[in-house]
Amino acid sequence: MGSGNKQTNYLLGIDIGGTKLAVGVVTPEGRVVAQERIPTQVEEGPERVIARLQGLCHAAVTAAGITWDQIRACGVGCGGPLDPECGVVMNPPNLPGWVEVPLVQILADAFGRPVYLDNDANAAALAEHRFGAGRGVQNMVYLTISTGIGGGIILGGRLYSGETGNAGEIGHMSVVYNGRPCNCGGRGCLEAYASGPSIAARAREAVEAGEPSLLLDLAGSPDGITGETIKEALLRGDPLARRIWDETVEILGAGLASVINIFNPRRIVLGGGMTNYGDLLFEPVRRIARARAMRPLAEPVDIVPAQLGNDVGILGAAAVVLERLESRAAEVGSHV
Repeated sequence: MGSGNKQTNYLLGIDIGGTKLAVGVVTPEGRVVAQERIPTQVEEGPERVIARLQGLCHAAVTAAGITWDQIRACGVGCGGPLDPECGVVMNPPNLPGWVEVPLVQILADAFGRPVYLDNDANAAALAEHRFGAGRGVQNMVYLTISTGIGGGIILGGRLYSGETGNAGEIGHMSVVYNGRPCNCGGRGCLEAYASGPSIAARAREAVEAGEPSLLLDLAGSPDGITGETIKEALLRGDPLARRIWDETVEILGAGLASVINIFNPRRIVLGGGMTNYGDLLFEPVRRIARARAMRPLAEPVDIVPAQLGNDVGILGAAAVVLERLESRAAEVGSHV
């Protein structure tokens, strides 16, 4: 793409994570023209990280062969809690020290372009709905199952944000009464059973309690047990790995049944590192969710893998811009 291109509606997608910063120049149709990624280095604190982020944004625009005048707006996806309307990052667990950071104002002042902020899981939901596995569906729920479990809800073709802009915390739905402690401060949350670290923690506890398993040979020590070693042990027929995995998919399936009963979606899209288990995850989760949900609600639901892979953060941030612009246009139209 040369600098001779005069298109003026490019979007800048900014994905802020605890381990990496990613920035991409994106067309409204979801094509990533150029992208840049660097480690976040959260220990440097918000001021230095944001300064490096600004440099990354300039590098992406340069790599795309365009000028800032051709960027219509910037979108940011970031871990919560945050205030999307005020543009403030409030104190995310994965970004220590980011307390009441007015990120939208900082970036808008730096770039001279409009900036829109949303939770990274909401952003990913918007991206999969617009560009990926949720295309053509009006009612969709997205879950990312990885280090934690995040969610985003699309109802009637629009993101459902809730009263304070923080709806979709499906990972913190209580699935086991008075169950395992969760990082959110609650107990028995879906995330406390079905996220990667929680699966490894349950396996580690069983090995430390003396339950025989291949896991110790594969990992070298209880502390070395990860989702990957559990997958390997599972494929080798290890009874402990099978027990942990069966419990995990049973709980996840039950959680998805509740999602089906509450939201009556046409499609549930699952993303994140845990979906690398493939049919080991999808086959039992589909079966269990459908069996536990009310039949009229279960019948139309597809449970499918996400499609956008590593680009979901950048495309999600761009989709945040498109969602906000369309919502405002609809509001203006309703008042005419």
